[in-house]
Amino acid sequence: MQIQVQRALISVSDKTGLADFAAGLAELGIEILSTGGTHRAICEAGVAVREVSEYTGFPEIMDGRVKTLVPQVHGGILALRDEAGHRAAMEEHGIGPIDLVVVNLYPFEQTVSREGVERAEAIEQIDIGGPTMVRSAAKNHRWVGVVTDPADYGRVLAGLREGSGALSNELRRELAVKAFSLTARYDSAISRWLHDREVEDGRVESPWSESFTLAGLKGFDLRYGENPHQTAAFYRLCDSDEPSVVSAEVLGGKALSYNNLIDLDAALALAKEFDEPFCAVTKHNNPCGAATADSLAQALEHAWAGDPVSAFGSVLAFTRPLNMGCARFLADGGRFVEAIVAPGFEPDALEHLQTKPKWGKNVRLLACGPLSGASRRVADVEMKKLVGGFLIQGRDLMVVDPADYEVVTEAQPSPEQLASLQFADKIAKHVKSNAIVIAKGSRVLGVGAGQMSRVDSVHLAVGKAGEEVTDSVLGSDAFFPFPDGVEVAMDAGVRAFLQPGGSIRDKKVIAACNERGVPMVFTRTRHFRH
Repeated sequence: MQIQVQRALISVSDKTGLADFAAGLAELGIEILSTGGTHRAICEAGVAVREVSEYTGFPEIMDGRVKTLVPQVHGGILALRDEAGHRAAMEEHGIGPIDLVVVNLYPFEQTVSREGVERAEAIEQIDIGGPTMVRSAAKNHRWVGVVTDPADYGRVLAGLREGSGALSNELRRELAVKAFSLTARYDSAISRWLHDREVEDGRVESPWSESFTLAGLKGFDLRYGENPHQTAAFYRLCDSDEPSVVSAEVLGGKALSYNNLIDLDAALALAKEFDEPFCAVTKHNNPCGAATADSLAQALEHAWAGDPVSAFGSVLAFTRPLNMGCARFLADGGRFVEAIVAPGFEPDALEHLQTKPKWGKNVRLLACGPLSGASRRVADVEMKKLVGGFLIQGRDLMVVDPADYEVVTEAQPSPEQLASLQFADKIAKHVKSNAIVIAKGSRVLGVGAGQMSRVDSVHLAVGKAGEEVTDSVLGSDAFFPFPDGVEVAMDAGVRAFLQPGGSIRDKKVIAACNERGVPMVFTRTRHFRH
């Protein structure tokens, strides 16, 4: 059912587009009610507006905490126009209908994202009247339109003009869904922030609240999911300021796919382990090549050489703005990648990639801003969906200092081997278990990932390393359950090992290394990644 919009209530924190929207409503003959700063902004725009307190006969009190929580407002929003009892109550109490509610909420999420925000300041940014009006209007969307996003102002005005002052049923329903999504997101952010403060202050033991709600804002629909028969969409969380694929600026290329986003996120997570010039080559959520070097172009060249066959169709992540040397290596060398994420792109390199045939229109280029290990947000969580439930855990941000390595063999690793083992450990943390990484210096030679037995992962990594395996080092994400894995590696030429330890057969594994004079260090920190 369509109903003429005669009266609108506007109360917004975000004033974007407000003046033009209010003027458009006034041109349609719609009476505008408003509060506080919104009232002042509309007045300054020269648009006729009536203050809510004057309309209701009830003043704003308690520093503005109570201004719209009155029957004249909520009765006007919630009344069912086709119910005789509701109409009688409106007439008896002098309540006029409010047909359009335009509200966006206090900026709670933006406030708490600032470093050092005080609890009292955050509490004051918990909106009460706004969500109440939004929910009232959305509940009664059969009669009332609700607008919560300035981006919708244009189409609401267009809908009113096309409907001769009435909004269509379809648009009211769509806006109601969006409104309830907003309040769900808002309450979720408040709940999580308050619980985190209880944890920080030591008032609760578990970092996990009794209920957990994760609410996101849809960025865009995807063509499909992992496979063409699966539907998919991309959502953004509103409370993260960490440089990420989600917040990155897309500079060109085809539309991002589900698999692109997963691989880019994995590649960027690995890049954040390093402060020096670094490149990760990622395929199917695993690094197939990675390297640090004095220059970014050299890091790319070494990373690509780690597994040039698997690098075809990969995604790349860098810790420095991509320069012309990298652009020429990729585009002029006929190398094909799906996407690149970097802190930025130097202008000449960006132009080269965007104008090179088969590159400009195809390869996705994402600029995520400056990276560092310190930019990683500890409070963020990892989630895995199960049928009928989900799992949540903290992120694996553990980095073991080489000074804390425990040398468990008679042979001692050289300083060069220790540095290379630390590099391999950082890479292995981002490889699917069972994870084996063979490295030399600060470049990956071979990776064994996702195998059901660790010795099979060793065989894969050795095979990928090829002839360069001689005098290399090996990092493992978890303990060796039997000596066979280290024996295969030593037979191939590996000359130092890193693993967390913890197997009931640790002594046998260590003995196998001692027999050949090969050093092994324990980190006592496991990095399973399923």
